[in-house]
Amino acid sequence: MEASGVLQRSSREKMGSLKGSLRATSSSLWRDQGMDVFSKSTRDEDDEEALKWASLEKLPTFDRLKKGLLLGSQGAGTFNEVDIDNLGVNQRRDLLERLVKIADEDNEKFLIKLRDRIDRVGVNLATIEVKFENLHVEAEAFVGSRALPSFFNFSLGILEGLLNVFRILPNNKKQYTILDDVSGIIRPSRMTLLLGPPSSGKTTLMLALAGKLDPSLKTSGRITYNGHDMQEFVPQRTAAYISQYDLHIGEMTVRETLAFSARVQGVGSNYEMLAELARREKGANIKPDPDLDIYMKAAATAGQEASVVTDYVMKILGLDVCADTLVGDQMIRGISGGQKKRVTTGEMLVGPSRALFMDEISTGKVLLISCKK
Repeated sequence: MEASGVLQRSSREKMGSLKGSLRATSSSLWRDQGMDVFSKSTRDEDDEEALKWASLEKLPTFDRLKKGLLLGSQGAGTFNEVDIDNLGVNQRRDLLERLVKIADEDNEKFLIKLRDRIDRVGVNLATIEVKFENLHVEAEAFVGSRALPSFFNFSLGILEGLLNVFRILPNNKKQYTILDDVSGIIRPSRMTLLLGPPSSGKTTLMLALAGKLDPSLKTSGRITYNGHDMQEFVPQRTAAYISQYDLHIGEMTVRETLAFSARVQGVGSNYEMLAELARREKGANIKPDPDLDIYMKAAATAGQEASVVTDYVMKILGLDVCADTLVGDQMIRGISGGQKKRVTTGEMLVGPSRALFMDEISTGKVLLISCKK
């Protein structure tokens, strides 16, 4: 009896150890197979992306700038070839969500990635140095009661203007000096702060540097962009003046306002720069980040009704929350005063201007409160 009990216990122990070894073997086999499946899936996705990118590389440069690889909705690693001109609203939103998820935290990283891609192949971006020497601006204005905005003064001014043309009546306007022999240099890639008391000529100086000065003012001195006088080129294509007054079409939404501004201003020399960048990357066998590549190609494409640059500017200015809200005016309820200030700034940021002269863009209590938040 004792011998049979010992045999039964030993047989049970052997069966238990055999089952345990089978379970361990099956679990390890499952892990190995699972790792092989996942790694194989990742390799397949990488190979698929490489094949799609290789097909894009075979296209001519200007055709290649109209195509890109965009992460699909099926999940990570699935890339689809898309036409840059036909990016949808959801595609642009998902693209910006991956590039700049949180504006305060991710915008600097995004700009660094842009700069690194350009510097990696040695493409030099154009810079601007604005220099002004002995700038003198004078204006003629009525003083006293003649300066009051009344119908009598308006009518009298027209009559006096006609008599002054024929030298019948002397000019009663007084000379007023706004800027008196001002000189300075604005270095490229620098932020310059202009300080001064009210009515000291800050707005006049910025208008003069941006080439938007009133022709009725008497101006002397010299203003140059990279050593070229303003008569040699069109300064409005290079510099932009952002007014302290918020003048908008109240019936348009924030998105429509910025999209209209972007379409009117165009893309400047961004397309030629991107074409040179693509040629150098192809020669160096460099594959850019797909999302970054899509963004830069979309930003350099002119004539789009809705641009990814518009969505990006709205995001970094905090206007994405009111993108589809009417701007409004005195008769139409719209966005707040601080948001209008940011819309005024955004109208110029969506353009290709490389020098921005911003006139009191932070004026307004609402804007200051929103910045503190």
